[in-house]
Amino acid sequence: MANQIEKKFGALLRKARTKAGLTQEKLAFKANVSSNYIGRIERGTVSPSLSVVYSIAKAIGITVSKLTEGL
Repeated sequence: MANQIEKKFGALLRKARTKAGLTQEKLAFKANVSSNYIGRIERGTVSPSLSVVYSIAKAIGITVSKLTEGL
């Protein structure tokens, strides 16, 4: 079950990132995480902490609730 959530969140993140016109590298820089970590989140292989999810949403320019809408 948990792996399904990570995969779905990863897909939502990828969609939001591309809609914002950001590469993984640009998003990683703005969110203060590594681009490798962004890739792993998007593939659903890691489960980011709430603080990382907040940083990513802020870097994209959306709310956490908007980023996780549809989970």
